[in-house]
Amino acid sequence: MKIAFDVDVIKDLGITRMVHQVADWGYKYIEQSPHPQINPFYKHPKASREVITEYKNALRATGVEVSSFIVVYRWSGPDEMRRQAAVTNWKRMIEIAVEMGVQVINTELSGTPNEPEICEEMFYRSMEELLPIVEREGIRIEIQSHPWDFCEENNETADLVKSFRSENVKYLYSVPHTFFYDKGKGDVKSMLNYAGEDLSHVLIADTMNHTKHCRYIVNPPGVDAVVHQHVGVGEGEVDFDTLFATLREMNFANRQFKVGGEAIIASSLFGYPEKMKYQAVETRELIERQLLGR
Repeated sequence: MKIAFDVDVIKDLGITRMVHQVADWGYKYIEQSPHPQINPFYKHPKASREVITEYKNALRATGVEVSSFIVVYRWSGPDEMRRQAAVTNWKRMIEIAVEMGVQVINTELSGTPNEPEICEEMFYRSMEELLPIVEREGIRIEIQSHPWDFCEENNETADLVKSFRSENVKYLYSVPHTFFYDKGKGDVKSMLNYAGEDLSHVLIADTMNHTKHCRYIVNPPGVDAVVHQHVGVGEGEVDFDTLFATLREMNFANRQFKVGGEAIIASSLFGYPEKMKYQAVETRELIERQLLGR
């Protein structure tokens, strides 16, 4: 199992300092979330020769590796021109992953809840074009549902993943989205077990249950808003005791996949860079203690 750190919270450090900071916190792997110089949100990947060279040099100097890229493109959106642009972005990102020796790309559905049928059709259209490419290049795509998407729920998104029956398409469970995944129940054991053998990646962070009265106050009442957090474990309401116990029961730490190798678990802490000097280390140590018995 690869234990990675999502570098979104420190992406402003610059490539070299970012990599060295991850190494200083004791991580061997980076989860490279959208970065303006590499794989920006929704836009075409940038990743110049200079940036890739700098990144490879920093990795070589520290012994850190990139476990996975996160990309977010509107490949399931209802607009066909935007969908085609997103597929173009995907193709370039696959080339960059191959160049960097990274076999895993995880992503969101990136549609809209206002037009779920059209978005699902667009998703399958995009996958029809991309799946032969990822199979040829030996890439594992991991899909998560996200708040305010055409599919927010765990089981339905797992069904989308399972429908491909492909070793190149697996499921990602994002713990801070737990209360969106089952409409506020937070039954992590049931949801992880439903994902089953297709679960290849878990994001670790806590969140409050947005369905509870006044957990968040949004004005005016009833306004469409997606409010969730990626805070330190214990700062929210996710049942981490059950989550880690279920992952142990599933032998998640020892999972090996035909494409992309080991399972991945990543610290996914956003919003409080001033806390990272201790939360990054605490989260890594918690994962090691709970899943590796260290």
